[in-house]
Order: sequence, then C-alpha cells, then structure tokens
Amino acid sequence: MVDSISAAQARRITLAAQGFGKPGAGKPHAPAGTRQLNLLMQRLGVLQLDSVNVFERSHYLPVLARLGAYDKADLDRLTFTKKAPYVEFWAHQAALIPVESWPLWRWFMLNEREGTGRTKLWATSNKRMTDFLLAELAEKGPLPASRIEHESNKRSGPWWGWSEVKTGLEVLFFRGEVAVAGRTRFERIYDLPERRLPAHVLEQEIPKQDAIRELVRLGAQALGVGTIRDIADYWRLPQAETRAAAAELTESGDLVPVTVAGWGKPALLHRDARIPRRIETAALLSPFDPIVWERERALRMFGFHYRIEIYTPAPKRVFGYYTLPVLIDEALVGRIDLKSDRQNGVLRVQSAWREGSSADGLEPRIAQLVRDAAAWQNLAGIEVVARGDLADALAAELGVPLLPWSPALAAADATEQEGDPQA
Repeated sequence: MVDSISAAQARRITLAAQGFGKPGAGKPHAPAGTRQLNLLMQRLGVLQLDSVNVFERSHYLPVLARLGAYDKADLDRLTFTKKAPYVEFWAHQAALIPVESWPLWRWFMLNEREGTGRTKLWATSNKRMTDFLLAELAEKGPLPASRIEHESNKRSGPWWGWSEVKTGLEVLFFRGEVAVAGRTRFERIYDLPERRLPAHVLEQEIPKQDAIRELVRLGAQALGVGTIRDIADYWRLPQAETRAAAAELTESGDLVPVTVAGWGKPALLHRDARIPRRIETAALLSPFDPIVWERERALRMFGFHYRIEIYTPAPKRVFGYYTLPVLIDEALVGRIDLKSDRQNGVLRVQSAWREGSSADGLEPRIAQLVRDAAAWQNLAGIEVVARGDLADALAAELGVPLLPWSPALAAADATEQEGDPQA
C-alpha cells in the first residue's frame, strides 16, 4: 500500500490507466482491430463526441492516440449501427458508452422526467411536441430530425439554431425516452429505446446511490489517480455525491487515499492502478481526450495551460483553431493545429508550437506523428504554415517548404464545420 506518490508517478499512473504505452500498439504490421477497439472502449468507458471536422471528429482521435492507425469503419460498426454494443448518452458530455452502462444513467433520466432536471421548462411547455415525436418514431422510426415532417421543423440559424423538432428529440434523449440508433453522415438517428437496446438492459433497475458509486469506481479506474473533482468530472457528477461514493469505495478498499507531491489537495488511487517506471508513447490528443478535457487537471498534472479556440474570433486566437496537444512519453511538449484538406489531398499544419523548450530534440518524433496522421487520413501531401515557434523545425524535419501565414487563412477554418455541434 502507498500513501504518497510523486507528481511524475501520478502522470505515469494516469497514462497507463488510460491505455498509453502499450507495447506494439499501432505498429504497421499489426493495426488495431475490433478486439483492441473493444478493450480500449471498456478501459475508457466513454468517448466524447464533437462535430468539428477540420482535422477529424473528436471521438476517433483518442483511439488513434492509444492504438495507432486503425480503420475508422471498424469503430463506426461498433458505435453507429442499430444493434452496436456502444450507444450514445449524455455521459460527461454527448458521448459513446457501453450499452451495458445505460442502466447506470437511469437516475439521470428519471430526474429529467420528474421535472427537476435541465429539460424541465421545455418539456413542460411542449408536451404536444414530445408526444408527437414519440408517436412519429413509434410509427416510422428510426429517423433523423431532418426527416420528420412538421411545420416547426425549421432551423433558426446556420449552426446552433435547432428547430423545435430537433430540440424535442434532444429533450427526449436526455430523458431516456428516445435512444440513438446510429448516425448517417454524423446526423443522429433517433428511435425508441426498446428497438435499440436489449430487454435486459432496459429492465435493469439500479438505485441512484449504487449507480453513482459504480460510476465513481469506473471513473477512478479510468484515471488511475485523481482528486474528488477529477473523478466527478469524468462523468460530470455532483461533487458531493462523488465524495460520498468515494468514501464508501475507500472503506471497501477499491480506492486508496494518497498524497501527490505538488497537488495541494487529497487524491485517491484506484487499487488496481499500475505505477510504471516509465511510459513510452507519442500521440496527438483530441481537445476532448480524457487526458486534457479537465483543464485544471491538465495544468496540475502536466503544467499545460489549454484552452480550445474554436469559439474565439480568428484575430484573437493565440495558438490556432483546433490545436491538438502533443504527448511525447510522459510530457505534453507542444500543440499542433491540423487541417485535413481533403479536396487537395493534403494535411496542413496550420500552426505548431513548443511548450517552453520541452520539444527540443523531439522534432523527429513529432514529425513522424504528422506523417502518420496524414497516412491515416489517406492524404498524400503535407504542408506546414509559418506560424508558431515549432513550425520552422517541423517543416525542415518533414522536408517540406514553409508556407506563409495570413489571418485570412486562419479565418477560413470556421467554414469547415459540418452539422450541429451536438448533431
């Protein structure tokens, strides 16, 4: 049993718990297949969804980071088909979870149905719409919002402006009265839960206290080590209920209280967490990867101050539109803004930044990450734009000329979004 660990050990524990540093992962002769994808999905428990597609949609990237090149169609078959073993729900944010985890969220669904959740006002005021949508799905489902005929099915804006039909479907999704039966071109297909989920999953009743305790256990296991706030954030659970569940898990021996040097707050170590002597890995992380999605934790663990700038006006962006943190071994050493120019068959590095001097000497490994990303995206060429203090060295390592940067080039990024942010 340990009662204190170093900050470096905490980083290694988390990276190992998250599936980094596996020998042979992503080797060209052994690309990840369905078995590896399933093992990783079970390890993480959640893949956050996001529709921004400038480089690649977010949920594909944690898999690439941990397993290397794989066929995205394999992940689609596991997640976006009608009887897939993973399903969407509002876990952390809009996310993919194992079908077997659905009952762990029944308390959340009931909270919404009983009128005490975030959908209370809309559901109460628009019962005719939700009744219509349930009847429509029962008769004609599965359906995307765009194929439901109703006079209110009109957008009120180019991006966030959901129609009343789309809003109603999302309310029913929150309440567990509608499930997602897959996606087509990333648009959600809605259906009744009984046609998407197995009967034993729908019939399973888990009391709220037991469900939250299990979610806390799973979150702590996925993180390896974390504070109450870290563990609560894995599923966006209330901290008070997380603390109560953690106390029970500590008493049962599932969690072990530890002190982490430099954290300044109590932490909990999962009893099965490994403490590797070192982690060897290289990866580009999604902005919504569990390693960095809680920004305070990323700062505390890695000294990495991270803010995504997709909602920041182009002239005010510091690093770029959709920068990906660069993980080399046990450190976040930089950030790279990538764009897949599919029309011209080019992966464009729109900016590349060092994190202090930590990327010094690592340019060959970072360049290989860019080459691998281009190959995974089936893009034959690579371009590097002259923005950021790593761009020059990266272009030289890749053997490509440095292209001039202009504000107009950065402003064009916003046109690359496809569909709603939570489509």
